[in-house]
Amino acid sequence: MSSTAERNKQLAMHGFTEFAAGNVDVLRTLLREDFIEHSPGNPSGRDAFIEFIRAAPVAKARLDLRRVIADDDYVVMHYRMSTPDDEQTVVDIWRMVDGQIVEHWDVVQAMPDDGDQ
Repeated sequence: MSSTAERNKQLAMHGFTEFAAGNVDVLRTLLREDFIEHSPGNPSGRDAFIEFIRAAPVAKARLDLRRVIADDDYVVMHYRMSTPDDEQTVVDIWRMVDGQIVEHWDVVQAMPDDGDQ
């Protein structure tokens, strides 16, 4: 793994751990101000995205990290997101530049019946 990939992986994992513990403000240091969000319906821009996420179910969900894959500027995180009403499998793809997230894509699906996601 390249040093860039390793550094980005560590930054993303630290941010995930903080966020999962309830620290939404960690996104202020992780996201670049001109952050681009590719999920339909979610806003781009650091401040708008943080306010959106603060009110979203993920901010209060239990997050169980399963896999982290890093390739240069990209970090992929696969995790289970559990709320009192729902359980989903999520894959986030983050593009990072100079230690900050500049772009985000995600895939979200209902938890499969076998629960192995």
